[in-house]
Amino acid sequence: MSASKSSLAALTVGAIGVVYGDIGTSVLYAVKEVFGSGHVPLTTDNIYGILSIFFWTLTVIVSLKYVVLVLRADNNGEGGLVAMLALASQSVKDRPQLRKVLLMVGIFGTCLFYGDGVITPAISVLSAVEGLEVVSPAFKRFVIPLTLVILFCLFAVQKRGTSGIGKFFGPITLVWFACISLLGISHIVTNPAILWAISPHYALGFMWHNPGTTFIILGAVVLCVTGGEALYADMGHFGKKPIRVAWFAVVMPSLTLNYFGQGALLLTHPEAVKNPFFLMAPDWALVPLVCLATMATVIASQALISGAFSVTKQVIQLGYLPRLQVLHTSVKETGQIYLPFVNWGLFVTIVLAVVMFKSSSNLAAAYGIAVCTDMLITTVLTFYVIRYRWKYPLALCLGATGFFFVVDLAFWASNLMKLFDGGWFPLVIGGVIFTLMLTWKDGRALLNAKIRADAMDLPSFLEAVFVSPPVRVEGSAVFLTAEPGTVPNALLHNLKHNKVLHATNLFVTVRNHEVPWIGLDKRLTFESLGHDCWQVMINYGFKNDPDVPKALQLLTGHGCDLDPMSTSYFLSRDTVIPTIDSGMAQWREKLFAQMHHNASAAADFLKLPNNSVVELGSKIEI
Repeated sequence: MSASKSSLAALTVGAIGVVYGDIGTSVLYAVKEVFGSGHVPLTTDNIYGILSIFFWTLTVIVSLKYVVLVLRADNNGEGGLVAMLALASQSVKDRPQLRKVLLMVGIFGTCLFYGDGVITPAISVLSAVEGLEVVSPAFKRFVIPLTLVILFCLFAVQKRGTSGIGKFFGPITLVWFACISLLGISHIVTNPAILWAISPHYALGFMWHNPGTTFIILGAVVLCVTGGEALYADMGHFGKKPIRVAWFAVVMPSLTLNYFGQGALLLTHPEAVKNPFFLMAPDWALVPLVCLATMATVIASQALISGAFSVTKQVIQLGYLPRLQVLHTSVKETGQIYLPFVNWGLFVTIVLAVVMFKSSSNLAAAYGIAVCTDMLITTVLTFYVIRYRWKYPLALCLGATGFFFVVDLAFWASNLMKLFDGGWFPLVIGGVIFTLMLTWKDGRALLNAKIRADAMDLPSFLEAVFVSPPVRVEGSAVFLTAEPGTVPNALLHNLKHNKVLHATNLFVTVRNHEVPWIGLDKRLTFESLGHDCWQVMINYGFKNDPDVPKALQLLTGHGCDLDPMSTSYFLSRDTVIPTIDSGMAQWREKLFAQMHHNASAAADFLKLPNNSVVELGSKIEI
């Protein structure tokens, strides 16, 4: 019993560091943006109304929608938009058209995650470093250079992994939440009546008397729920209970105390509106607070960067992106990975965002559209899961998700007003990645169709070969092929040029499925083709790590024992030639050909031993 309590405590502290770092640092800029927009005069009624809206936004979107409802929609224990997408698409697999639409919507939401992944580290670190301007206006010219240095250091250490510093994330973020709680309490005690703003009638009163203003400021209010998606995405790492305990016991109370403390400060010192968070602190605590805030924002950014690595790997295995170099940074945790291309691509785009927008206030204008669109998509996918997978009554499903849909839609519509003030930036990032993903998916379909059209039937081919068999040499040959039952080009080249066949031949196809994990008991399906030839299918979920040699060891004892020292792996390295006649638009075919050319080697991705791989090239027109 004590061990399970200890484990829950450790997971809860870990969740505070990784899951809630982003939403925990929103106190740096959320209140400032609402009142700094100029749309809301600093009156007592308005301060009460805005604080009430903040509290009930956190309650409805995070507590009710994500913590209570969405966390129930786990895909074999995994969460996040990719897992939800797989769950929803499986729920409607008997409705192909609807499934196709849901896949497109879900993939677009995944693309917007990258837009969010650019804005979040930029706005978080920049808003923390801007605290130096409160210490002294002379520091203003150092804010952007210092922000870029911190971000560079953060991205430069990614290749070393987070196993070494990850254990400090939870405790540091816990100190951060304790600090923002104390800051809030220190001002609430001077004006305890501010706590009455918890009553929803203040929020409803503000909305009733200021409907137009309410709609406009929702684009800034949404900043208080930044990172809400993270608590669902990280469910697989920590589990539902630690995430729920962390939210209700630590995070929600700390955020509420700090927001209400900022409100109390503004009641007595309206001039503090220029940066209410840092002006809550006494002068002696400003520099330590800036340092702590910077550490907290770096941790929040780290969680998002790690999430970008994880999502990219999942999307690759779902077949929407070409293979990229994936490096494992921990021998114990398979989830701790590093993708150099994604890492430095994110860094360059974040630097562009910081240099273009120059301040956290300007970045706040760019923030929101991507997040709100993802929230809307999550709500829509949740409806299909609870309706078609859990088989709940239609009225209950519409009631449960319809309420959240209306709330999400209001925030989304408000954020559309920021489209030309910077909201276009994450949308452009998401749109570019969406184009790449669709081009890769469609290109692969065309390529596989061409291979199928030109390929020979494998059983018939083997039957013809063994009428007058070639010389058999010792050892095993593993031919990797995208289409099971067809003759791999590598086999044809081997027979044509070497005029030999190995003693044992395996024709292996790797299949990735729309589930997070596939266990070892379902890893392999195989059948004998005669003459010591085998057709093998290796199955992986989108969170499994492909390892073909390890998977093939499962054949031992089934009449096909492979000796790693005498096994060779044959791959076809195809060169794609775009054509004008059919398929995709010419520019998309050229883009696909370039992506195909730059994809990392299949041998590395499938963990094939370097000294046992034979690659044979061929050209394919699409």
